[in-house]
This record gives sequence, structure tokens and C-alpha cells, in this order.
Amino acid sequence: MTYERYEALVTELCTTTELGDPKVVLETKTLEVEGFTVLLDHFEDDPAALYMQFDYGIVTAGRTLRIFRMMLESNLLVYAQDQAQLGVNPDTGGVLLILRVPMGDDIDGAWFADTLVHYAEHGRYWRDHMSTSVDDMFEGIAAGDYAWLRA
Repeated sequence: MTYERYEALVTELCTTTELGDPKVVLETKTLEVEGFTVLLDHFEDDPAALYMQFDYGIVTAGRTLRIFRMMLESNLLVYAQDQAQLGVNPDTGGVLLILRVPMGDDIDGAWFADTLVHYAEHGRYWRDHMSTSVDDMFEGIAAGDYAWLRA
């Protein structure tokens, strides 16, 4: 796969979702999806993949250790199957979801639209619940109640 395939996929993503001008998105590598910033990129050392990075917002002070624990459990139990992983932006403290997308023939604009909606739903959960919920909710999640991660 080549950079040309990446350009074609970003163009199809923009055309299908109407989220931005393909030329601008290719230049800035950025989209706004349901209030979340999504970065798109392609790297020469992994030419067969496109990378998407969702910014889910900053971790509230006092919740950092619990949030990190939930991120680790999510990475191990849920996201590993999606070639995705949660992390933290070291500069901002924001929760990031990084998704590696193999640029196969089955990846098209409709797939991107579904994927953006899927991970925006995950982002709403992280933004709206993880940093504001009572501790009992964390116990439920730690007990294996991952229904919120299944879209």
C-alpha cells in the first residue's frame, strides 16, 4: 500500500461523511467528529496502514489513577481485538484512542463513517461518564461490565 492509497481513502472518507474538504484534511490531517478531534496519518515505516487518533478529552484531577486502570483494562479486554489502544497525551493529559487501520480493499467511505460513529460513541462515554461518575461505577466496570464498549 502506498501514500496514494491513503490519499484515496481520506478523499473517500470526506466524500462519504461530508466532514471536510479532502484537500484540507490531507493537509491538516485533522477532522472534527461529533465534538472530538480526530487526527489521520500515514507513516512510511507502516505503509499498509492508516492511523486514526481520537482525542477524548482531559482526565479530571483526582481520577487519574482510576482512569489509567480503566484504560489498561480496556486495552487488554476490549480494544486489542480492534487494533486500537487508549493512551494519554503527555503534553495535555488528554485521553487518546489510537486506531491502526489496515488499508485493505474492504476499507471504504462507508466503513470510515461507521468507524467514526462507533469510536465517537466510545468518546462520549469517556468524556461524559468516566471523569464525573461516582466510584461505584468504576467498581462495576472493573467487575467486567463492559457493555458500554460494545456498539
